[in-house]
Amino acid sequence: MASKSTKQKNLTKEEELLLQDFSRNVSTKSSALFYGNALIVSAIPIWLYWRIHQMDLYQSGILFAVGTLISTYLVAFAYKNVKFVLKHKIAQKREDAVAREVMKKVADDKKMNKKEKDERILWKKNEVADYEATTFSIFYNNAFYLVLLIAMSFYALKNFNPNVNYVFSVGAAAGLLALFSTSTK
Repeated sequence: MASKSTKQKNLTKEEELLLQDFSRNVSTKSSALFYGNALIVSAIPIWLYWRIHQMDLYQSGILFAVGTLISTYLVAFAYKNVKFVLKHKIAQKREDAVAREVMKKVADDKKMNKKEKDERILWKKNEVADYEATTFSIFYNNAFYLVLLIAMSFYALKNFNPNVNYVFSVGAAAGLLALFSTSTK
């Protein structure tokens, strides 16, 4: 008698694509987009602390590099979490509009059966939801990160040494962003 662990159920290609569309993993393209945007938004505090807080770029270079890398990772983590939650909500809201659009395009095609039409609708719905969730996640998290950073830098830690201010402002802003992204519903 074969145990359940030794049995493998082979998934069809359509089932694998469907699971991939609804998994928490992001594509390589999305991951590169997330890390690129996270690096840009994480590098903004360097200018802020260089020009406004008068920190020397060369003396604080290692601090800036480490802070930017940690912040980049945490901001990209937040992007992924928010995208995952938003994708399903957007897919539900756009379902009717996408179905109408796809049905208009394939209405004249008599060879296409109902299953193929449904698959096209599902694929298009996932594509639209993925794009919208990605762009909104980047916008929302960038805005939230910068608001947290400014609040920490200019209000909460304004009387601290600029080096201490940088470490705690960038760390707290990125950490809180990552934390809040896990509770998004």
